[in-house]
Amino acid sequence: MKKVLLTILGILVILAAIVLIKTYTYPFKKNLSGAGEGWKPVKNDSAVSRFSGGIKIPTVSTGSLGEFNYAPFDQFKEYLKTTYPLVYQNTENIEVNKYGLVFRLKGSNPALEPILFLSHMDVVPPGDADIKNTDENVFRPDDKPSESVSKVAEDWEYAPFSGAVANGRIYGRGAIDMKGMLFSLMESMNNLIKSKQIPQRDIYLAFGFDEEVGGKNGAIQIADYFKKKGLKFDAVYDEGGLIMKKGNVAGVDADVAVVGCAEKGFLSAKIKVKGLGGHSSMPPMESAIGKAAVIMQKLEDDQMKPVITPLVKDFFDNIGGAMPFTTRLALANQWLLKPLLISQLTKSNTTNALVRTTTALTMMKGSDGTNVLSPEVEFVVNFRLLPGNTVKDVRDHIAKATQGFDVEIEEIDNTREASSVSPSNTKAFKLIEAGVKEIYPGAIVSPYLTMAGTDAGKYEIVSKNVYRFMPIRINSAEQQSIHSTNEYLSIENYLKMIHYFEFMMKNYDK
Repeated sequence: MKKVLLTILGILVILAAIVLIKTYTYPFKKNLSGAGEGWKPVKNDSAVSRFSGGIKIPTVSTGSLGEFNYAPFDQFKEYLKTTYPLVYQNTENIEVNKYGLVFRLKGSNPALEPILFLSHMDVVPPGDADIKNTDENVFRPDDKPSESVSKVAEDWEYAPFSGAVANGRIYGRGAIDMKGMLFSLMESMNNLIKSKQIPQRDIYLAFGFDEEVGGKNGAIQIADYFKKKGLKFDAVYDEGGLIMKKGNVAGVDADVAVVGCAEKGFLSAKIKVKGLGGHSSMPPMESAIGKAAVIMQKLEDDQMKPVITPLVKDFFDNIGGAMPFTTRLALANQWLLKPLLISQLTKSNTTNALVRTTTALTMMKGSDGTNVLSPEVEFVVNFRLLPGNTVKDVRDHIAKATQGFDVEIEEIDNTREASSVSPSNTKAFKLIEAGVKEIYPGAIVSPYLTMAGTDAGKYEIVSKNVYRFMPIRINSAEQQSIHSTNEYLSIENYLKMIHYFEFMMKNYDK
């Protein structure tokens, strides 16, 4: 028995030594953080004013896909035309499907593949939260900047389409998503033209108008236009990742710029469950709503298998060196500790979404009466597909959960596969790193998986290098204001974003 115990102890010591050696020698990326504050914004009230004016135009996309009030979009097009005459005069510019806008700034070398920057002009509805300050035409760019919010506000500081400039911020629906990026791109191209700097390769801008409802009439049509013209882009840049402030990525004591090299797929299924209807005084042993509850419980209890994909592994390899020792130990020893690592990752809704196709029960409808048994109950379940899982996998998963029940299953919204994964060893990605270091030298830059849907995936037909990143530095509360209440973008973030895109346009071939 003593020999057996000594043998076991010896094995444990060897195992511990191997784990420690692998932890200390694991090739986590060395993040060469620069010193200093990076590029400092130069006061530019006219650029802020132009952006503010664009927020005032309520380009809301909602309702049935592609069917909404287009009058504000006509106004928005005219606003861009009168606000950026140099861009219109010095580029080839066209409208795709009437509202999609495309600009081409010719480069000096037509043999080089062009690059493409994306944004969208539509915004989600502002909601019905109260408005604290109803003053119109608030423009105070010299206010002392307020501290970033620490939680999502219940009210709007200023009306959502006021474009108010106060407290060091530009307020309004679309300030972050996505008019800030749209106007910074227009400003960057405008500056490039004014300085008479001709890029080597063509630079394209493309702005959709229905991204928030799927992009069917906007981005899909623009991408198809490019394909029919035989265009191939060396890189496509769209929204997606952000620069998360120090402390907002758990365990990392640095700003982290997450660059979406892929995005999740999407499937929403409306499941109608049938049963016996009638009066509640004589209920059946199993009601339709009871059967629906069983199916919903199955879907939540038996979710699709979690997995650490190569992209997510790359993300952890990039940020792991800045994480606590215990986390590094688990990441470096997945050969032994992967089940434990995955178990921990799936306990948080944020990291759970990184490693599995998520399941979200979102809507339910049954009887309209307290004493009426509905013969049919319907609910909606939304899946966000991890790259590597397919739409067929999800359909099979739903079929398994509903087996033995009388159901009808209908896919609603825009079912789509997860995107392909763009490489991070390209010039296009390395320029993102250089651009981030230009404005935030201390930030860690890493490939990432974008959770939400963007227009970017539609452009995979014209490029294999598609990256999702907006160079604004915010905390998690500010991020949550997107599609919520009191959305704002700081003046500092906006001016740095203009500089970032100008840097990208000027330096792509240097």
